[in-house]
Amino acid sequence: MFISEKEVEIRYAETDQMGVVYHANYLVWMELGRTKIIKDLGYTYAQLETVGYLSPVIDLSIQYKAAMRYGQTATVRTWIEKHDRLRTTYGYEILHENGTVAATAKSEHVLVAKDTFRPVPLKKVHPEWDAKYKEIQRSKD
Repeated sequence: MFISEKEVEIRYAETDQMGVVYHANYLVWMELGRTKIIKDLGYTYAQLETVGYLSPVIDLSIQYKAAMRYGQTATVRTWIEKHDRLRTTYGYEILHENGTVAATAKSEHVLVAKDTFRPVPLKKVHPEWDAKYKEIQRSKD
């Protein structure tokens, strides 16, 4: 399974009054992870946007396991959980420096035409990218 990793230095502004990372920041880190895996595979979101497509989140689940704090470095591990005709599900683990899991998550995305917001298969827009996602996806069903 192909897994991309992105380190994130936790900034003070990302913490809440309790001194732990505010929950919504994990979503930002997940975006960094998606961007990194796409880059590691040789593509960019910008390529899609330039030709008139967007990839919005349509579903998200996250499970918080162990608090992270200012001054720590988080590692975001990202992989393609599942990719089919219209949907791509990314999987994530966000880890402490010692390997302890801070959070696990999945986000589901579709590719849509920017002007109509109607779903479009990635295979139609970028066949090589689609083939790579199918090749490395974790769930083969």
